[in-house]
Amino acid sequence: MSSSAIIGFGLCVPSQKITVEEIANHWHQDPKAIQSGLGVQEKTVPEIGQDTFTLAFEAGKQAIETAHIQSHQVSAVFIGSESHPYAVKPTSGMVASALECDPFCHSADLEFACKAGTAAMQIVDSMIRAKQVTYGLAIGADCAQSRPGDALEYTAAAGAAAFIMGPATEKNALCRIEKTLSFTTDTPDFWRANGEQYPSHAGRFTGEPAYFHHVREATKGILQVSKKEMSEISHVVFHMPNAKFPSRIAKEFGCTKEQMQHGFIVPHIGNTYSACSPLGLAHVLQHAKKDETILLVSYGSGAGSDAFLMTMLRDGAALKAEKETTYINYATYQSMAIAH
Repeated sequence: MSSSAIIGFGLCVPSQKITVEEIANHWHQDPKAIQSGLGVQEKTVPEIGQDTFTLAFEAGKQAIETAHIQSHQVSAVFIGSESHPYAVKPTSGMVASALECDPFCHSADLEFACKAGTAAMQIVDSMIRAKQVTYGLAIGADCAQSRPGDALEYTAAAGAAAFIMGPATEKNALCRIEKTLSFTTDTPDFWRANGEQYPSHAGRFTGEPAYFHHVREATKGILQVSKKEMSEISHVVFHMPNAKFPSRIAKEFGCTKEQMQHGFIVPHIGNTYSACSPLGLAHVLQHAKKDETILLVSYGSGAGSDAFLMTMLRDGAALKAEKETTYINYATYQSMAIAH
């Protein structure tokens, strides 16, 4: 069986943001206490006309450009999200058509809370290893939902990360996928019933036995099958529902500040759900050097984690600079939420 690799990657995050302080002031809460508790200072907010489809399209377009291939060569498109624009109409088909991918394209939408993006990566990885396709596109994208006044409102953000994957023998291959595995249980820490607009969550139950148990077991599993020690990993990305959770699990495994620095993006972006850990990976890929290793561990409520061990085949390169940030007030933020 052949090996697969990330050939190109892209990301899209709204330039519009709201600060945690602005949200806290609206609800007459202590901004410093909220910031201290979450470790998040601000989050991205989708603009009018931006949704999961448009974010996925922009990230996918950039991924194709950085892969230096033609869009018609892409014959698999899988998109993970909790906020597909339509309940019944595939985002993946819309993106594949808009990007002008191979018309005989394997396409599907995925949903597994915040790990649906990495699930897309696993599917495309398997198809490449089986030589069913040459190039595939895996995307994690979300415009995260939160009930006004709920704790989720401080972190639920928007963004997308996309990866063109292909054979590791490709001359332009960037990062080889060495191993991947998943750890899954039925742990109802977070859910949104059919027809409900906003998700519900089980408070502190989201820590243990949800996030920490699954991320811990997936991390232990990938290190074991790879016969690696954490000290041998160059870059580490954990799912970031806030800044506290990944920091705690990193401390548990003895990760250093240097291992975490490039992928730890949540303080200024927020939790982009299905795009969260993939966006962390996209930031790492811009800084990682040839032969360095990357550990990626996602988490999706419900609950499960996907883990990847990767090796850089060449030096990464920075993507085009993002637009200048615009900060909005809570009234504007609410109007945006209603529009979406």
